[in-house]
Amino acid sequence: MTTGAFPEPVTSLIEAFSGLPGIGPKTASRLTYFLLRAPDEQAQGLATALIELKSRTTFCEACYNITEWQPCPICRDGHRDRETICVVENPLDVLAVEKTGVYHGVYHVLHGAISPIEGIGPDNLKIGPLLERVRLNPVKEIIVATNPTLEGEATAMYLQKQLAGLTRVSRLARGLPVGGDLEYVDEITLVRALEGRSEM
Repeated sequence: MTTGAFPEPVTSLIEAFSGLPGIGPKTASRLTYFLLRAPDEQAQGLATALIELKSRTTFCEACYNITEWQPCPICRDGHRDRETICVVENPLDVLAVEKTGVYHGVYHVLHGAISPIEGIGPDNLKIGPLLERVRLNPVKEIIVATNPTLEGEATAMYLQKQLAGLTRVSRLARGLPVGGDLEYVDEITLVRALEGRSEM
């Protein structure tokens, strides 16, 4: 699609939207034209939300979940079981597990999974801080809740080797669909997977 006939602010926004995951040129164009026709308040609201997203959110110094305060609300909650850590790939996975209402431990967010094809190794993830956390604090169980994909499985196996002898390591039950993402799994399936987790 040629954008030379359009004003520079329009082409810039189309290109910015196109750089987002799952947004192609057509969707980017539709979003841009929607905002062009939208009331000023709506466009300003989106701009403000984007600025605040970057300026007011950060990663929890303990678990690496996204937060506005240090530590995050889950790590700050005195009722959580600090000796059980659920390891997930991204912050959306924390939200998925929390929705089940059955898990009462804390989390550790890796911010990805090991993927040699994409050049992502253990050093590119928050694995080092997890190992340090386990060595410095009493931990009874690590629940590896990486996605049931090739990358998620590779990450789970790597974690199992690194944590061997330090604490019990379990994996979510195989009720989860292979190749799926945790954030899209329904709550009942996720509850069963948590309850049926097995030692690695």
